[in-house]
Amino acid sequence: MNLYIITGASKGIGKAIAEELLKDDRNHVVGVSRTSSIEHPNYRHQPLDLSDVPAVEHNLQKVFVPYPDAEKLVLINNAGVLGDIGYVGEDMPNERFEFVFDVNVVVPAMLMNTFLQVYREHPAEKVIVNVSSGAGQHPIDGWASYCASKAALDMLSQTVQLEQDKRGSGVKVYALSPGVVDTQMQENIRESDAAKFSTVEKFRNYKAHNELASPKEVGRKIVHFLHHTSKYNDVLVSVRNM
Repeated sequence: MNLYIITGASKGIGKAIAEELLKDDRNHVVGVSRTSSIEHPNYRHQPLDLSDVPAVEHNLQKVFVPYPDAEKLVLINNAGVLGDIGYVGEDMPNERFEFVFDVNVVVPAMLMNTFLQVYREHPAEKVIVNVSSGAGQHPIDGWASYCASKAALDMLSQTVQLEQDKRGSGVKVYALSPGVVDTQMQENIRESDAAKFSTVEKFRNYKAHNELASPKEVGRKIVHFLHHTSKYNDVLVSVRNM
């Protein structure tokens, strides 16, 4: 059997990945999210609020349980938040930076750390996929916390891969950018004030011109990627290039 641990699996891209994986009876999925919207005999929901760091720390043993028969172990850090849109220094609450970095960087780092510790001696193929964003490589005004957090996630992924290479563990780590996808996050972006986000009209046009990828389409591409990771040597990858 193959085990996939997916954060944010109750909606959007995370749910699409889980549902695509569950089409194959060999795959088992653990969905880590506050709520569950998937019913399947091979699906286990682990309720957890990923913005609550102490709760995550307290429940890690419930997420990473022994799977001695697993031939493949995959962690997909999919959950992420955009945070408040607005310029730094202009009505931006300081605590909102902590919220974005907790969900987008700190918790994924904790999950990666525990995944590698718990399954270190497991002979299964091991893969970590951190869902990143092009915003981590290109600054966007009004998105300071999101851009910075995704840049941190990219560097975290590259550093952990370097460490695994030096240990000769065979673990593969990727920071995967899904592109512009028709999710709740995109709805929030389109509702932004242009005074706080100068390129909001471009994102509105994506929707108006039907240029947004569907979560199901992106989910299928990511699952295909998961089946062919041997073809990808770079840590930073993009769904657009698949």
